[in-house]
Amino acid sequence: MSDQILGQPELAGVHIDTDSEDISRSEVILKGALAAGTVYGALSVGPFVGRALAMAESGDVGILNFALTLEYLEAAFYKEAKTRAKASGDLESLIESIGRDEEEHVGALTETIKKLGGKPVAEPKFDFPYSGTSGFLRLAQTFEDTGVSAYNGAAPQIKAAEVLEAAGSIVQVEARHAAAIRLRNKEEPAPEAFDPALTEAKVLKAVEPFTA
Repeated sequence: MSDQILGQPELAGVHIDTDSEDISRSEVILKGALAAGTVYGALSVGPFVGRALAMAESGDVGILNFALTLEYLEAAFYKEAKTRAKASGDLESLIESIGRDEEEHVGALTETIKKLGGKPVAEPKFDFPYSGTSGFLRLAQTFEDTGVSAYNGAAPQIKAAEVLEAAGSIVQVEARHAAAIRLRNKEEPAPEAFDPALTEAKVLKAVEPFTA
């Protein structure tokens, strides 16, 4: 997978600090997932993530570390939003609630990785490019839609049933987060009865810019 995606923060809508030489594959895949979602739409993220994780050949621990990196991003985003998004009333309560869920996801994934004998990836540094409440809500929708599709893309690569069960319990909550944020943006919470699968040609088109 090419590292060129790390130099395209405008595509992903978020900057992940890449000054360190210890850049994890999880960060590379997350950057690509965000970029794919921004360029091709949320439905492109699952196929991109599935193919990227299959290429990584890192097993369940690698998949969980990717999920942990995603949850790091979301937890940091909502933690910062408590003071930056200028929210009030119900939206302020929603930010608090979602942020608490994301922090619990971080804890659960960290413990699961350790139980499997793996090493949890370190939390990257993030820089979120938005201003005001409307900017927060637009970026939140990008993150939530991307997150749900990313989990769906990772699921087929999981080998252990208990790991799949854990990931499934998280993605259900992430889908509820996505619906809640979409309603705040006055958009349909579930615009389709199913997330339609992309054709092989579209999958390859979504993946091509981010692969060697």
